[in-house]
Amino acid sequence: MIEVKNLVKDYGNHHAVKDISFTVDEGQIVGLLGPNGAGKSTTMNIMTGYISSTSGSVKIGEYDMLEQSLQAKKLIGYLPELPPLYEEMTVEEYLHFAGRLKGIRAKKDRNAAVQEVEEAVKIEDVKGRLIRNLSKGYKQRVGLAQALLGNPPVLILDEPTVGLDPGQIIEMRELIRNLGKKHTIILSSHILSEVNAVCDYVLIIDQGKLVAEDTPEHLSEHFADKNRLILSVKGTKEAVEEALAASSYLASYTITGETDGVIDVTAETNTGEDVRDELFFEFADKKLPIVKLETETLSLEEVFLKLTGKEEEEE
Repeated sequence: MIEVKNLVKDYGNHHAVKDISFTVDEGQIVGLLGPNGAGKSTTMNIMTGYISSTSGSVKIGEYDMLEQSLQAKKLIGYLPELPPLYEEMTVEEYLHFAGRLKGIRAKKDRNAAVQEVEEAVKIEDVKGRLIRNLSKGYKQRVGLAQALLGNPPVLILDEPTVGLDPGQIIEMRELIRNLGKKHTIILSSHILSEVNAVCDYVLIIDQGKLVAEDTPEHLSEHFADKNRLILSVKGTKEAVEEALAASSYLASYTITGETDGVIDVTAETNTGEDVRDELFFEFADKKLPIVKLETETLSLEEVFLKLTGKEEEEE
């Protein structure tokens, strides 16, 4: 549904986007993740045709954004980081105005389209109010309703929850998940928990480059240290420490906790092989039951730190 190929955007000597390529399949919810200033918004602005690229191409469906921009833009609903709202209008007036801009000329059709998007984003109760008097959360919903007008197959959402309170963030995430049943969605965020909560595929951008892409689960597996084991052993601390020190398969270990006679351990193996079976039987011979034994898995936050070297910018 979306194909971005060798995308470059330069502002003089500043390289905002550096040779980015990726595809988004129909029906996917894809998160564009990166720290502030990584190039997320620039990439999205190029994808929507709002600005041009220095080089490279973007295709929406079968249409090239440069060569067939009108046809490509008809397939897109776009919510910028700052929603394009006219605050002196009521919600309904604004949505009718946006509908006319999108080519929904017949009043009957426009009435039906406006009612449909109002119901989809749950703003029926404020449709007669001036936009300037709405909360930040409702303004975001009105902006999203604007993006949904005309039922475009692709939604591009730039920081859709920025500035919302925790309750509004939860509501917006649920709304995006529901929209993902009917639309292909790409959303940008620097909030890792948001991407993890709503996206089934992740693109990580840092300093204008695409540094990783995959599902959150596969990213966690790929960047985890396969030589690190997390285990819990039932027994006294002294007996467990003795068994750890005598193990043929461990290079080092750290006891991380003790609860109700169960010792929690993080250990490094001395081989790249999976030695969990051997370690299990080694401890069983010493009458020390292993109640948990798994290789290291990384959270999306930890993957992000490995790739960008930046702390999460959670709001």
